[in-house]
Amino acid sequence: MFSSHSRGPLVVNLVAQLAFGLLAMTICIPSMQEWGALFGAGQGSVQLSFSGFVIAYGALQLLYGPLSDRLGRRRVLLAGLSLAFAGSVLSALSTSLDALIAARVLQGAGAAAGMVIGRALVQDLFDGPERTRVMAWIGMAMGLVPPGAAIIGGLLHVRLGWQAGFVLMAVLALVLIVAAWRGLSPKMLAAPEREPAPHGASAIPNATVTVASGAVPQPPWWRTMQTSYARLAREPVFLLYVGVLSTTSAAFYTFLGGAPLVLGSYGIGPEGVGWYIGAIPVFYIIGNYLTSRLVHRAGEARVMLMGQVLAIGSLLLTAALALAGWHSPLAFALPLTLLGVGHGFLMPTALSGTVGVLPALAGAAAAVAGLLQQGMGAAGGWIVGLVPHRGALILALLMLAWTLVGALAQWGLWRLRPARGD
Repeated sequence: MFSSHSRGPLVVNLVAQLAFGLLAMTICIPSMQEWGALFGAGQGSVQLSFSGFVIAYGALQLLYGPLSDRLGRRRVLLAGLSLAFAGSVLSALSTSLDALIAARVLQGAGAAAGMVIGRALVQDLFDGPERTRVMAWIGMAMGLVPPGAAIIGGLLHVRLGWQAGFVLMAVLALVLIVAAWRGLSPKMLAAPEREPAPHGASAIPNATVTVASGAVPQPPWWRTMQTSYARLAREPVFLLYVGVLSTTSAAFYTFLGGAPLVLGSYGIGPEGVGWYIGAIPVFYIIGNYLTSRLVHRAGEARVMLMGQVLAIGSLLLTAALALAGWHSPLAFALPLTLLGVGHGFLMPTALSGTVGVLPALAGAAAAVAGLLQQGMGAAGGWIVGLVPHRGALILALLMLAWTLVGALAQWGLWRLRPARGD
C-alpha cells in the first residue's frame, strides 16, 4: 500500500502516537516517591494521581474509538493530543496534590486518543501479514517505553525537579500534533469507508443509507457508539481475540506487581529490582522481532500457538524450580525470559486480530481492547496484594492461571476459524 520510502516515517509516526500515553503514564513514577512530603499528603493519596490517569486512559478509549469511526481519525487524534498538552501543562503548574490529580486525569483522557487511533490506523493503512508485522514493530518499541521512561523521569527529577517530566510531555504533545498534521494526510485520517449494505440496509452500524429521496442522516454519536459496541459484542472471534490480549496483559501486570515482593524475599532491594524486571521487556522485544519475521511464513495461528507454549512452559518451569527449593533471583527471572518471548509472539497477533475482525469498526475495536487490557491488568496487579509472596511459587501460579484462560480463548479461536474460512 505504501512505498518503502514512505512506510518508514509513517510507522515511526504511528509508534510515537501509540507510545505517548504509556510514556506519560510512567515518566513521573520516580517523582511520586517525594510527592507525599512535597504536598503534605499520604502515599495513598499520591497513588490517586496514577490511578486517575489509568482510569481516564482506559475509559476514554471507549469514546475515542467510535468517534474516530464516525468523525474521522484526524479530528479525534488532534483533539486528544490537545487535551494531553493541556493536562501536561497544568500538571507542571500544580501547587497542590488535588490539582495535580485533576491535571493527570485530563492528561490521561487526552493521551488515550493516540493509543486507540494509532491501532485503528494500522488497520486502515496496512493489510494481512503486513499489519501484524507493523504491530510487531510497535510492540518492540512499546517494550522499551516503561524502563526508558522511568530512567528519563528519574534523571529529570534529580537535575531539574519533578515538574520537568510534565514539561517534556507538553513539548512531545506539541511535536505529535505537528507530526499528525503534516505526516498523516487528511485522507489517512478520514473516517474509514463502510462496508456495503445488503438489500438496501446498513450492514455495519453508522453507515449512511442512500435511498431515492437522498441520504438518511446518521444517528447521534452516542447511539453510534452504543450500536458499535453491541455489534462487536455479537462477534465471537473478536471477543476471543480480546480474551487472549487481556489475559496476556493481566499475566504481565501480575508479574510487575508481584516481582518486587518475590525479589525482596530473596534479599534484592529497590536498587536491584529493576535489573531483574527489565530483562522481561528485552525478551518481549525479541519475541516481537521474531514475530515480524515468522508471521509471513508460519501464519498468525501458528505464531500465537508458539507464544502460548512458551508462556505456559516458562511459568511451569518457574513453579517447578520454586517447588524444588531453588529460591534465588536468577531461578525466578531466567525462566521468565521465555515468557517475554511468548508474549512477543502473542501481543501483535492478538492486536492485529482485534482490529481486523470488523475493519469498519476498527476504532471501536481498538478502544474495547485497550480498556480491557487496562482493566484486566489492574485486576492482576490488585490480586497480587491479596496473597503472601515468600518465594516465586504463588506468583507463578497466579500468572499461570491468567495464561491458561488466554489459552482457552485461543483454543476457541482455533475451533471457529475453520468454520469461518479464516
